[in-house]
Amino acid sequence: MVKHFVLSALSVLAALTFISCSNAPKKQAETTWEIEDEKVPLADPYILLHDGVYYAYGTGEPGFRIYTSTDLEHWQKKGIALDIDKCWGTKQFWAPEVYYIKSKDKFFIFYSSEEHICVATSDSPEGPFTQDEMKPIREEKGIDTSLYIDDDGTPYLYFVRFTGGNVIWVAEMTDDLLGIKDETLTECISAVEPWEMVDSKVTEGPSVFKIKDKYYMIYSANHTRSHDYAVGYATASSPYGPWEKYSGNPVLRRDSPNADGLVGTGHGAPFKDKDGKSMYVFHAHQNDSTMYPRTMYIDTELKIAKDGTLSMPGTVIHPVVVK
Repeated sequence: MVKHFVLSALSVLAALTFISCSNAPKKQAETTWEIEDEKVPLADPYILLHDGVYYAYGTGEPGFRIYTSTDLEHWQKKGIALDIDKCWGTKQFWAPEVYYIKSKDKFFIFYSSEEHICVATSDSPEGPFTQDEMKPIREEKGIDTSLYIDDDGTPYLYFVRFTGGNVIWVAEMTDDLLGIKDETLTECISAVEPWEMVDSKVTEGPSVFKIKDKYYMIYSANHTRSHDYAVGYATASSPYGPWEKYSGNPVLRRDSPNADGLVGTGHGAPFKDKDGKSMYVFHAHQNDSTMYPRTMYIDTELKIAKDGTLSMPGTVIHPVVVK
């Protein structure tokens, strides 16, 4: 009887061991990457996460080269996003941002061409993005468009007008997201602080998001050619402002610890990774003596403290292009 019990116990132990081994996670084979370029040559970068894939767009090739990744470190070249034969403009394609608008089941790309703000649509994040009417959003010159849709569904477009330097403005968009309501145009941010005017009177590259009842605008200042190109932020209780700049600006500049030794850091955009963690993608100069091509970097943490203070204390990813 005792012998039978011992055998039964051993049988159960063997079965449990088999189940444990069968259900144990299998170690995935490590991917061996062939590096094509040690840097991703994108300025004014923007990252869209869609269906588990990261899509990076930015100033670079006409029509905007797309790069994709699953881990934020290794990026592969894809096609050109914009069909420039079916969109307004022939040169100076700058600062694209791509959004999936679920209610319209469309992807929208906001960008600048020939110093005019534009928008085009596609059924895919890889494009081709086209316009039904080949025209800019406004006849007046402007650059650096960024879309924000509030909790009540109202869409706002933030962009730069050349009104005494580069000045950030906002306007409510039309329901089709193809135009703005000019009567709502409101000035937001201009260069008045010393750190914003080291080289030229420039504020640009706005990105807006909301935490509880507070609106945050991250923006860049100084000319992009400057080593002191930098990032700051402001807050408001309304999408129109008035915007109060953070007294501790800038939050990213060549002399800050999170710059990781880079110069000309700026014009990026916040995004969330697959785990919902907030990050910030930005560009920097090629090195401290050469500006072009500007290249993409990612700060792995965009943090909002309990007192509402924004910081970027994460480590910096140096992405590479792989085959």
